[in-house]
Amino acid sequence: MKSLKKTRVKPNQRYKHYKGGEYIILLVARDSNTLENLVVYQGQYTSEEFGENPIWVRSLKEFTEVITREGKTFPRFSLM
Repeated sequence: MKSLKKTRVKPNQRYKHYKGGEYIILLVARDSNTLENLVVYQGQYTSEEFGENPIWVRSLKEFTEVITREGKTFPRFSLM
């Protein structure tokens, strides 16, 4: 399995969330207080709760982490 930590996240790349949603990276920003890198990404779906193509922000560390659920280990987001 390819670790996303070794992959450079770039604008216009398409990722799939482990729960199935598809997202496009808009940009990588920096928090002005903590200087932490943040990923700004847009859902490629319409949600009754969040609308059409919602925009999300998550820390780069969390975006690229490998997680374990129900005894299985996999990346939170996979490059498509």
